Amino acid sequence: MTIETVDFVKSKIRDILDFPVKGIVFKDITTVLRDKEGFKRIIDFFADKFRNEQIDYIAGIESRGFIFGAALAYELGTGFVPLRKPGKLPGETLSQSYELEYGTDTLQIHKDAIESGKRVLVMDDLLATGGTASAACKLISQTGAKVIAAVFLIELSELNGRNKIPSDIETVSMIVY
Repeated sequence: MTIETVDFVKSKIRDILDFPVKGIVFKDITTVLRDKEGFKRIIDFFADKFRNEQIDYIAGIESRGFIFGAALAYELGTGFVPLRKPGKLPGETLSQSYELEYGTDTLQIHKDAIESGKRVLVMDDLLATGGTASAACKLISQTGAKVIAAVFLIELSELNGRNKIPSDIETVSMIVY
């Protein structure tokens, strides 16, 4: 990782004030996704970090984790597994619920998506409070696979989300605010 790469990608992310509610500064990644050099640098950053780790699958968290996860799976030559909200997967599923600021939500995976003993990298665009990431790691563990790392384009450090990810799972964020 170079500071130049991180700064370049960071410069392509725009702030949207008061979205989705007043007082929030939303980090809009659509501007870096449309930038071919910015998007390439993101995928290269994570590919370089994990190229020699014998990763079997990238598990992308709905929905923006699909964007980065699928591209990274292609680059690393691994399979891609979507982690979805309830009712979106047609086969038999495993579920993991987690707490949100106001309520709960659930992630699901096809029961046969990942074989026991396989090495998995969990990917999403944002690490905030850590609830979704923690649930994703628990869900992968239900398959008998091992989560090697949880990776994020952006981490909002003041929310302490990485504290919810088990300490034996490496946590990698490209950009930390």
